[in-house]
Amino acid sequence: MDLDLKLREFFTEAVLPRDALARLVRGLDAGPPQLEPLAGRFRIEATDRGVARLRPGRGVGAKSRRARRHAEQAHQELREYLAGQRTFFAVPVDLDGVPEFQAKVLAEAARVPFGEVVSYATLAERIGHPRAARAVGSALGRNPVPVIVPCHRIVRGDGSWGHYAFGHEMKTLLLTLERATPVLVGSTTTRIVCRRGCAHDQRVAEQHRVVFASLGDARSVGYRPCRVCRPAA
Repeated sequence: MDLDLKLREFFTEAVLPRDALARLVRGLDAGPPQLEPLAGRFRIEATDRGVARLRPGRGVGAKSRRARRHAEQAHQELREYLAGQRTFFAVPVDLDGVPEFQAKVLAEAARVPFGEVVSYATLAERIGHPRAARAVGSALGRNPVPVIVPCHRIVRGDGSWGHYAFGHEMKTLLLTLERATPVLVGSTTTRIVCRRGCAHDQRVAEQHRVVFASLGDARSVGYRPCRVCRPAA
């Protein structure tokens, strides 16, 4: 199959066809789908404060050198995330103009750990509005920076996925990717443990790399948390 053609078809319209991603997934080779090629099919718009929008398309939208740096950083981090080489986004986001309630929802969604999920109702409770699960869903549906602010980690109380801007299949792929990606990686030479994607982690040679399930596991064998990516935070 011509993956490039499939991706072009997938991202042709701003409003995605309902079955577009299903066709894309069927066109990939058997085994875990390689999502890294999708990184180049998103347009990222940024301001001096950070990334303001991520949507299907190409290139960046930036009016200043600083804004372009934010957009380029976001593109690089998105590529690493989709390649299974990053578990967090360090690029700042600019949610200026987002309504107050939605800003609270997005801020709380950003705190959901990589590889985990919570329900809309749980998120509503966490922001102090326990009866607003439906409103939380609506706020997440208008997330201007999906993936970077991980609204895909929020699901319905019955365990079903619920609405996602890029479709159920994409939500499944992202969560599957996160379950398969090590969260913490240590160096046998420095005895430091990092979040996957940290600048220090990226410099560790493969033969010196060790994976940990939790920070407690790493500490139990003498590793200390990185002061840059702060896995203990």
